[in-house]
Amino acid sequence: MEMLLFPTLIHTAFILFFTRQATISSDWQVIVLNQKIKYIEKMKTLKLSYLIIIAAFTVVSVLAVSCSKSSSDPNPDDTTKVTGVQLSQNTTFGNILTDNKGRSLYFFSNDAATASTCVEGCAVVWPVFYVENPSVGTGLAATDFGVITRADGSKQTTYKGWPLYYYKDDAKGGDTNGDGIGGIWFIAKADYSVMISNAQLVGHDDVQYNDQGIAGTGSSKYLVDANGHTLYLFSRDTHDTNTFTRADFSNDAVWPVDVVANVGSIPSTLDKSQFSTINVFGKTQLVYKGHPLYFFGQDNATRGNTKGVSFPTPGAAIWKVLNGNTPVL
Repeated sequence: MEMLLFPTLIHTAFILFFTRQATISSDWQVIVLNQKIKYIEKMKTLKLSYLIIIAAFTVVSVLAVSCSKSSSDPNPDDTTKVTGVQLSQNTTFGNILTDNKGRSLYFFSNDAATASTCVEGCAVVWPVFYVENPSVGTGLAATDFGVITRADGSKQTTYKGWPLYYYKDDAKGGDTNGDGIGGIWFIAKADYSVMISNAQLVGHDDVQYNDQGIAGTGSSKYLVDANGHTLYLFSRDTHDTNTFTRADFSNDAVWPVDVVANVGSIPSTLDKSQFSTINVFGKTQLVYKGHPLYFFGQDNATRGNTKGVSFPTPGAAIWKVLNGNTPVL
């Protein structure tokens, strides 16, 4: 009987052993499967995070490029690179200064001296123009172009001392919508005989004056030449007659006459028919409303200087600036 039971026990033991091994194997398979699932889920999460980071970086890069373009080019959709300045024919103004894509450029009367006064919100409406070593089109001289450093450290191209700007509402090349705005923004041209500055007048005595030659504060509009040098009238002149300059020009260094070849372009807010020329001992002097025009020697051909308004006697208004309100002589 015992002999018969022994094989049965052995058989049963084998069955139990292999059953246990199968159970252990199955448990390990479950553990491995769970680990695989966790690994896959982790990789999916990492991949999603990676894609989000890439997408965010791409958006930031696009925005950065967009901002960079808009700060130097008011029409960033045009992929043509701005490389310089040229003269472009305009039906209203004749030859005007534009960039090489034909977009109009402007002067600002408040830039009477050597710095740009259009900052912050103004610079949003009137984006600055700047090209390092700009190409210069036919009819323009490279020596007339320069560069200034603005208050924020950025650069701006100048022409004959005038900082150059775009106007944000010029939608395409040939638009000149900014000209005449406020009586202080003008389309940039190469052949102006006069331009208009708008600033506080300061005499040779360092006192502030108004455009009537009387001490006072506040900006005044006044005529300057194409390079921004202040022009004056002599109160003792008569209509179209220079009574100051001597025949030998021995006093010309004190009050040089404004010599021109002819009457060129005039800012749009002024009446060109009120400009003319006279012959002064062989020199052609520019005249406005019958007033012969002069420079002041002590201004030293420097933009923004208006020292002549107080010369020779402060408050006497013997020499005065001119503007659209100047009476006809």
